[in-house]
Amino acid sequence: MILQGIILIAGLLLLVKGADWLVDGASVLAKKHNVSDLAIGLTIVAFGTSAPELVVNSVASTQGYPDIVFGNVIGSNNFNLFIILGIAGLITPLTVQSSSVWKEIPFSLLAAIILLFLANNYLENNERGLSIIDGIILLIFFAAFLFYVFTQLKADPTGEIIEQKDYSNAKIWGLILIGLASLVIGGKLVVDNAVAMAQSLGVSEKIIGLTIVAAGTSLPELATSVVASMKKNNDIAIGNIIGSNIFNIFLILGVSSIISPLAFKEAFNLDIYILIGGTIFLFVAMFTGKKKKLDRWEAAILLIAYLGYTTYLVSMEV
Repeated sequence: MILQGIILIAGLLLLVKGADWLVDGASVLAKKHNVSDLAIGLTIVAFGTSAPELVVNSVASTQGYPDIVFGNVIGSNNFNLFIILGIAGLITPLTVQSSSVWKEIPFSLLAAIILLFLANNYLENNERGLSIIDGIILLIFFAAFLFYVFTQLKADPTGEIIEQKDYSNAKIWGLILIGLASLVIGGKLVVDNAVAMAQSLGVSEKIIGLTIVAAGTSLPELATSVVASMKKNNDIAIGNIIGSNIFNIFLILGVSSIISPLAFKEAFNLDIYILIGGTIFLFVAMFTGKKKKLDRWEAAILLIAYLGYTTYLVSMEV
């Protein structure tokens, strides 16, 4: 089992570095074709930090591990919201723009609620799970989110300047191809060894997906938001998390359920309720204490809540 753990960590490292190489190469390629910095940040960088989840879920869906699929997405979203925003908010109170308060945060809440309804088939009263039709519905919502992003670009074409790197075409395409290969290999290693470890430990795939895999695939978001917080770049710290949570549900679960319909266990509902509750707390936090700001005490509540939630999950398996 020790060997499986080492290979799992190696797979996670490949995922993180693969996403980094892919973003680096794609960003420079986009700049060479005069794509704006903000467009790069909202599309390529946002996709890059969600790429590990996408690859892991595509592999898990293909191999028939729906618990890993749901555990990874829901667990990653909770890790993003509670741990990453909690840490970033403790480093420095995070000021949030009005558009994020009234549009992006509610949009991420909508994503969690739609997932709850579709996965449980409340409207049809059928067997729980995501069908190909559900996947298409999720992707339609993702397209609507992208439309909103590009509408915002036209309304506010300014943005933080992303450092221009001067790479040759060979290096650009080398980074993109190596990044993609690392994502694919890393994703396969993570899924195979996560399942093997769960079987060896007698722990469910659900718990492995919600904890180890979810935390590992969220490393790009963690690094991005913590560095942004230290540099007092609040827009990136908050936007990275909210955007990633929307990507994870609409894009990644949409693609995963189209690859193969996913059976959904009722036990995951608690984790979705936690996600919904945490998102509502983030929205309410914009109006308590200092308005449109996540204060340190509110960030601490997020961290404490997640630790309590994780302790409960593990205790239920013992």
